[in-house]
Amino acid sequence: MNQKNKHYWNLCTLTMIILSIITFSPLVIPAGKYTPTLFSLPRTLWAGMLVYILMVVITFIGTKVYPGNEKSKGENK
Repeated sequence: MNQKNKHYWNLCTLTMIILSIITFSPLVIPAGKYTPTLFSLPRTLWAGMLVYILMVVITFIGTKVYPGNEKSKGENK
């Protein structure tokens, strides 16, 4: 297993856990407020979209650095 890929995989996993926790925290879901707004969208909506985009990017990176990819490539040869 490539040590560099393992490090990146662990970093992707940790980032996804942190993003999941932040998604349901008061940073994204404020108690009873819909302001401030950005482009007439409430903070909850644009913060949720930002978290979603980050999760998609991290998932894409995770598929490239997944440590199990090297093992399956070797079995096919």
